[in-house]
Amino acid sequence: MLSREKTGRLFAACCALPLLWACSGAPKNEEPAATWHVLGSELDSALISVWGSSANDVWAVGADRGSGPLVVHWDGSRFEHVATGTSGDLWWVFGFEGGPVFVGGAGGVIARYQDGAFAALPTPGTATVFGLWGSAPDDMWAVGGATGGATGAFAWHFDGEDWVDAPGFPADLADHGALWKIWGSARDDAWLVGTAGVALHWDGGSFENVNVGGGESLFTVHYAGGRYAAVGGGASGLVFENDGDDWQRSDDGSLPALTGVHMTSAEHGYAVGRFGSFVERANGDWTESTGPDTSENLHAVWVDEDGGVWVVGGALDVQPLTHGVLAYRGNHAPNGVL
Repeated sequence: MLSREKTGRLFAACCALPLLWACSGAPKNEEPAATWHVLGSELDSALISVWGSSANDVWAVGADRGSGPLVVHWDGSRFEHVATGTSGDLWWVFGFEGGPVFVGGAGGVIARYQDGAFAALPTPGTATVFGLWGSAPDDMWAVGGATGGATGAFAWHFDGEDWVDAPGFPADLADHGALWKIWGSARDDAWLVGTAGVALHWDGGSFENVNVGGGESLFTVHYAGGRYAAVGGGASGLVFENDGDDWQRSDDGSLPALTGVHMTSAEHGYAVGRFGSFVERANGDWTESTGPDTSENLHAVWVDEDGGVWVVGGALDVQPLTHGVLAYRGNHAPNGVL
């Protein structure tokens, strides 16, 4: 039997073990560093748009190489290829938590995913749908124009039953370009951007036409926390911001051409563009950062609630649209590949 003195020394030593373990540099349950993971590359069809309602509900859509457009869904455990029953390239995806999810693209196609399946919806025209956004499933917008963006600008509105030409849309815009994207903060506050720096504001009752960017195309617009950001450019990238007063250029002229943007807050966001370029807004500045391991053009970016960054792209300069890429940056990469 141990003496009282020896028992006391043994008890003290045992109590010290956790402290010694912690001080010894032993592994801890630390959050892994956010790193890039290429989940799909060299796909037959380019991926053009990505959106999700959560980190476990992510949609990516893209080109049609003859058997229907590529549509991929991540449900938190696996990737699934989803048939739409439509044909032609899909240029955008947008939806709502719990559904529905809308996709749009070539030939004026808009399809709605609801109750486990896609169904095509009648639309007012056959020009390409390049962008979708809505404040609610019964307040959806679609914008687009002719392939290439030279003419055909349009805006359609959906009230939950029918897609119709947006009332009061400036018809003369169709003669000079296309609209690439739309995003808003509410039913009475949305911006539509397009060819030659066109920016239209919808205030719930009418459109106001504003020219931004000195003639360069604005390809995507996004909003968070009271600030809009729109990106574009040709030989070099452009970033414009609007915090409620007016559009102001906010890049320093050194960025690559940009095609996608996602704001996570008024102070922070990401943009993507040509040749795998990846740009981050931090401390008031837009600067290039390390992107995924690809030289393909990145077209769209979406950020989940955990801070995971999802980007898509491919060979987008010539038809057919191929070499699709899907990449993710975060602490916990999806445990699957396309």
